[in-house]
Amino acid sequence: MKSFTADIDRAGAAIGTDDLYRLSVKQFHQMSKAGILKHDDPVELLEGLLFLKHPPAGAAEEDELYRLSVKQYHDMIRAGILEEGAPVELLEGLLVGEMTKKPPHCVSCGLTQDALQPLVPAGWHLKVQGAVTTKESEPEPDISVVRGKRRDYIRRHPGPKDSAMLVEVADSSLQRDRTVKKRIYARARVPVYWIINLIDRQVEVFTGPSGPVTRPTYQHQEVYSEDEEVPVVIDGKEVGRIRVRDLLP
Repeated sequence: MKSFTADIDRAGAAIGTDDLYRLSVKQFHQMSKAGILKHDDPVELLEGLLFLKHPPAGAAEEDELYRLSVKQYHDMIRAGILEEGAPVELLEGLLVGEMTKKPPHCVSCGLTQDALQPLVPAGWHLKVQGAVTTKESEPEPDISVVRGKRRDYIRRHPGPKDSAMLVEVADSSLQRDRTVKKRIYARARVPVYWIINLIDRQVEVFTGPSGPVTRPTYQHQEVYSEDEEVPVVIDGKEVGRIRVRDLLP
């Protein structure tokens, strides 16, 4: 085990426009018709992206983008503007296209589910590739350890307070998982965040979330190589250990 000291918060922390989900003109009109966008909202559709009509002077490109609320995102799904299961998630108010899941990614997700399942204590359950709702985002981590029973979430997705641990399996998504996703989870105070890094064949564990500060991050970051065992901590208690190799394809 070693400390993860790379300064990944300073570079590539923003969501690039190439990562964004692009709306059609029809979807844009549907948003207005459904009242999701009001007639006087200062927003316009440019090449499939929502931009502010009057951004602040000297604003960076990311600050010119119009950011949706979680409610607007849910309204788009309810209105059928975004189909349920569409390859998109809401990250910091932006519609971001999900990365294509390659076979090794799918294998690692299954192996991780198999390894975690026997360790999950009573009163918790595993959720696979399901949404977690925060104040400004609705990411879909690959695996979540969630409080309660599955039927507790018929009318809503779990929130940060319901989530003991979130796991992202990363290959092409590694930079996003290390920056944007980490920032979202730290801001929301998710207690434990794992990145199963398929590129470097290691598990990166983040604990001690900062909460909603100017630069949200985790205070403690550790890396476990494939020959090591990573501790599984649920609700503040270590419930077991898993050899990293058993999580990798």
